[in-house]
Amino acid sequence: MPELASVSLERPLPTFSEELGESFEEYGFAVVRDHGVPQDLIARAEDKARAFFALPEAVKRQYKIEGGGGARGYTPFGIETAKGATARDLKEFWHVGRELPPGDPLEEFMPPNVWPSEVPGFRETFEALFAALEASGARILSAIALHLGLDEHYFDATVDKGNSVLRLLHYPPISEAAEGEIRAAAHEDINTITLLLGAEEAGLELLAKDGTWKPVSPPPGALAVNIGDMLQRLTAGQLRSTTHRVVNPVGPAARRARYSMPFFLHFRPDFLIDPEKELGLDGGETPITAHEYLQQRLREIKLA
Repeated sequence: MPELASVSLERPLPTFSEELGESFEEYGFAVVRDHGVPQDLIARAEDKARAFFALPEAVKRQYKIEGGGGARGYTPFGIETAKGATARDLKEFWHVGRELPPGDPLEEFMPPNVWPSEVPGFRETFEALFAALEASGARILSAIALHLGLDEHYFDATVDKGNSVLRLLHYPPISEAAEGEIRAAAHEDINTITLLLGAEEAGLELLAKDGTWKPVSPPPGALAVNIGDMLQRLTAGQLRSTTHRVVNPVGPAARRARYSMPFFLHFRPDFLIDPEKELGLDGGETPITAHEYLQQRLREIKLA
């Protein structure tokens, strides 16, 4: 069985596209190094996220947007539940989305961001991180396109003004957990690809084809990247949206909080996910827009 790929984005695309693509076919995951996101920006973002989550609960809840499905602002601890799960996830999070100019045709799909005034520099930091991760994601998609036998720019139009979301995650120390409660129950991601910062801390695991759980442990500063349901559907299953989870730590690690920042890169809302039309593949499912698919899945995880 091949190992999880670990590739440098500084290399020419053709030199790593096959290695990356094969890892996505086998595991749905890969590790990406030299991704272009400045380490000082990552460190600053981690500091801002910690500062926000350290605020009093009442202050954080001022940024919860009722009826917003968690698309922007704060989602309190214990609300999100994985698809098909009954136990809640042991986490709280904040969402930063794309900023569109007033009057943009896609404005209806992307509500404005909210920003916590209690954390100086929060907006500037996460707008910069959003842009940097989007640029890194575009290069990864170019490599995926080559692996699929497509022009390297195939995905450019599909994700232009995509409904991407940067999530700041806080898993508090484990004091007590009810039956079945873990930091993030087994799930698949909804979007196109996910770029995850902060996976160095043990806990992230993927479900391999043989039914075993395999740890995902990138080196410090690297990204764990995985395929989402939308790209799996577009490629008729050639690229895998793999079940993964974040398990509870044991021993001293259980007394530490865990922080991570996944960037959920999305197709644009009006992109029609149609494997036959786009790639000449028989997906066996009715074509659906990225927005309709997102809403369907958000309802399944109790966020809409």
